[in-house]
Amino acid sequence: MTDNARTLMDFMEAVWNRGDAAAVDRFVADAYVIHSDPGDPWDGKTLSREEFKGRLLASRTPFPDLRFEIAETVTEGDRIAIAWRMLGTHTGPMGPWAATGRPIAIQGMTVYYFRDGRIAGHRQVVDRLAVAQQLGLAGPAGRNST
Repeated sequence: MTDNARTLMDFMEAVWNRGDAAAVDRFVADAYVIHSDPGDPWDGKTLSREEFKGRLLASRTPFPDLRFEIAETVTEGDRIAIAWRMLGTHTGPMGPWAATGRPIAIQGMTVYYFRDGRIAGHRQVVDRLAVAQQLGLAGPAGRNST
């Protein structure tokens, strides 16, 4: 396993699985670029570490037990692609929606970019409609189920 791959696995565990915002300072570069993440409010933006911490909090508030299971990694130079499964229970507010108490399980892929041993950004594909469907917020064709 490369140094960057070990860093990414430690980042996923500390930051995303445990929600340790202080660990962001150890793993994330000064400028974190979200190259592409359709549907994410931060898509296309460059975040400071403090802004990244805000993104972490916004992501984990609806799903305090959020965790990622890494299925596969591919490393090429300063890029690491991971295929993952995200699990969590909707026990906190998410935008205008109150907690449903429902679990989610979705899959996605993320390419992380490294600079000087730190994570400097990502490009991600995830089915956000599947989250809404699993929470009962959208029907199978994307229509509101209420």
